Amino acid sequence: MTDELEPLPLSALNHLMYCERRCALIHVEGVFEENAFTLQGGLLHETADTPGYSTQSGVRVVRALPLYSRRLGLSGEADIVEFSRGPGGRPTPCPVDYKRGARRRWDNDDVQLCAQALCLEEMLGVEVPHGAIFHAGSKRRREVDFTSQLREATLQAARTLHELVRQGRIPPAILVPQCQGCSLRGICMPELTQRTSVLRAASRSLFVPE
Repeated sequence: MTDELEPLPLSALNHLMYCERRCALIHVEGVFEENAFTLQGGLLHETADTPGYSTQSGVRVVRALPLYSRRLGLSGEADIVEFSRGPGGRPTPCPVDYKRGARRRWDNDDVQLCAQALCLEEMLGVEVPHGAIFHAGSKRRREVDFTSQLREATLQAARTLHELVRQGRIPPAILVPQCQGCSLRGICMPELTQRTSVLRAASRSLFVPE
């Protein structure tokens, strides 16, 4: 990563890990559609996205904390960062991200959270060993350790994201389980692109005069 990278939103990492085509449609083509799931996610973030802070049981809780990383070329906002007393009395930050549903089998949420930790480490010069994700669907808080494997996956995702945007390419549509519930499914049309014979026939007749 270099300082010359144009900052991209932290949320783009989540889009990338979920589906590269969805990521490109949003961050290259500028396409976005709301559905019930995205609206619910927006409502969930309303409280956390209100800037402010409080102290609970000796832990300072900061809401809507701006984040950036020149190394990763990313910027954004943490829903919540909890600062507890660490070794030597120095506050240790713990990012907490709010997600609409229960935990899914994809690692997009963990990568986005790890990117927040890398931003905090660069900004504050302290180690951030772990964070947490609150899944509203199950009302459970899940701790996430920022292992060397997760950190490397996050760095690689950031590199891939910048390359995708730099190239301005849109990956082909592939029908996968993630398509279920995607707000861009009607635009992406993964079912149609699986039927190559139909597409070839349509392309041949597209410019045939009547």
